[in-house]
Amino acid sequence: MQDRNTQDSGSAMRHARFGALPERIAYEDMVEVKEASPRDPARDTYNPEGVSNLLSCLAWDLVL
Repeated sequence: MQDRNTQDSGSAMRHARFGALPERIAYEDMVEVKEASPRDPARDTYNPEGVSNLLSCLAWDLVL
């Protein structure tokens, strides 16, 4: 059985190291608000070469 003094010194060491919780962080400090970038209209245009690539990949996915 351990000596009472040894338990108290171990308890004191743990309390010195882990005794206090860190300060709370406010929600406003954790969140960053950015404006959304505008949608690129060129990205939504029809590209016949891109469609054939997409369909060929889909065909391979169905085969495998």
